[in-house]
Amino acid sequence: MDISRPDLKAKKRRRQMMYVGAGIATLIAIAFGLSAIEPAAPKVSRSQVWIDAVKRGEMKREVRGPGTLVPKEVRWIAAETAARVDRLVVKPGATVAADTVIMELSNPDLMDQLLAARSAVTAAEADHAALRMNLESQALDQRANMAGIEADYESARLQAEAEADLNKKGIISDINFRRSQLTAERLKVRLDIEQERIAKFQDTMQSQLAAGRARIDQLRNTLALRERQAEALKLKAGIDGVLQQVPVEEGQQVAPGTNLARVARPDVLIAELRIAETQAKDILVGQKVAVDTRNGIVEGQVARIDPAVLNGTVQVDVDLVGELPAGARPDLSVDGTIEIERLANVLYVGRPAYGQPESDTTLFRIDPKSGVATRVPVRLGRASVTVIEVNRGLAEGDQVVLSDTAQWDKYDRLKLQ
Repeated sequence: MDISRPDLKAKKRRRQMMYVGAGIATLIAIAFGLSAIEPAAPKVSRSQVWIDAVKRGEMKREVRGPGTLVPKEVRWIAAETAARVDRLVVKPGATVAADTVIMELSNPDLMDQLLAARSAVTAAEADHAALRMNLESQALDQRANMAGIEADYESARLQAEAEADLNKKGIISDINFRRSQLTAERLKVRLDIEQERIAKFQDTMQSQLAAGRARIDQLRNTLALRERQAEALKLKAGIDGVLQQVPVEEGQQVAPGTNLARVARPDVLIAELRIAETQAKDILVGQKVAVDTRNGIVEGQVARIDPAVLNGTVQVDVDLVGELPAGARPDLSVDGTIEIERLANVLYVGRPAYGQPESDTTLFRIDPKSGVATRVPVRLGRASVTVIEVNRGLAEGDQVVLSDTAQWDKYDRLKLQ
């Protein structure tokens, strides 16, 4: 006979519920523990990354930019008048002297103007000579007339003086003596007038001759201009150097001011560097520059800084003070490094891939024992071309990963092998 035991069923149900609760709690604990475990650090080969050590000492601040070598002395030769290109005597690339004829031009109208200018000068000089002779003749006539009046006056004056004694003795009447005095006084007035007339005529003669000379000078200047323009039809280099460009052809008609040839001195070159506008703020005239010509380094110094920004860059002209290496020629591509300043006793490291001056970033610092690189915050300071100052976050001797680590942004640790 079976006996019903409900208390046993209840105990069994409670045990089952306890087992289920314990299992759930265990699962929750396991899940919580797994969630607290950091993801495994990815393994990275040292050959894949750029590693550098933090150093302390003198750091040179530098900026770098590409550029080209250009002649320091360049001369464009332009047409002085409208002309036709008759013959090209020298081709680009040739070495020329200052008096080398580069091309021959022609202008028939200019030659007619030259002949007319010469004739005008000759005619003006002849007219001036005739005018001078005519004026001098008039001056002689006036002086002769004055000499006659002066003689008459002296005669009348002497007569009046002689009659004065006779008049006192009663030999000559008062009326006759007075007539002699009036004659002398009248001649004295005429003499003064003639002297003044001669002086005025001398001034007038000088003015007329000066006007004639001014006219001749004007015509001579015009003649000199025409002669210079005619001489310029034989286009000369003007300086010793190399003929670089001749942008015209034989038979071409050119207008006044048209550039006909470019001559440069290839032995005196400067470097025109293009520096990013963000890096150009600290550049000053006189700073040292190292110019890499791909065939040697040439020393130089900043000579000029363009005040304008073009396409995000500032042009910096550099005078080359060192000897140019073989192969240096105009339009050669170069790289220039400008020394801004020297910082003494600072912490610095190679410039990270995305490290900007005066900014906060994170870098992977390597534990030399374990080989694990841990991400640490770093404050960067002043920057140079290849190195940057470290203000905080790193110590001397620390090794850090400087290459681009964007692919490991979700990890705080790397395992270097």
